Amino acid sequence: MLANRFPRIWIPSPEERDVRQLLRHRHKMVCLRTAVRNQLHALAMGQGVYQKRKLWTAKGRRDLEALTLDPWASRRRQELLAILDGLDASLAELDRAVDKEAQQNPAARDLMEQPGVGRVTALMFVLTIGPVERFRRSKQVVSCLGLNPRESSSGGRQRLGAISKQGNVHGAVSSSRSRADSLTL
Repeated sequence: MLANRFPRIWIPSPEERDVRQLLRHRHKMVCLRTAVRNQLHALAMGQGVYQKRKLWTAKGRRDLEALTLDPWASRRRQELLAILDGLDASLAELDRAVDKEAQQNPAARDLMEQPGVGRVTALMFVLTIGPVERFRRSKQVVSCLGLNPRESSSGGRQRLGAISKQGNVHGAVSSSRSRADSLTL
């Protein structure tokens, strides 16, 4: 420890952990909404209605509600639609909270200026990486997130495969001491 050879571990603040919970909860709710939509889509397809994304428009909803179904299938449709309505309302509230948190975080705002980086991605990235000063090189960030390629080397041949996905799953990342001015992403 006196020689500074141990990596520094970043522990997010309680506020940052709470915002992570917001993002995790939103993600789980999106997954749940997708599952409910898939079930409704299967019900529609069972009746010969193939509308793909159009099923979630106002006209698609009317078509879905107008389907003639057996009693239990009809009950299932109504309950799934009620769940979907509740999920949509909850997700709208969660999206507003994510927007507010992303706008209050300067690093997330900077990331959102990049094409293709939205509020959820920017906020999760910032809350996962923590202070960039911890990393000396961008390779360390890539490794921390598990975005480095797998390597299979033998006999002087180097083969790079798909990304390793060996990084931190839930955001408690750690790294060596570093300086922010040398980080290039």
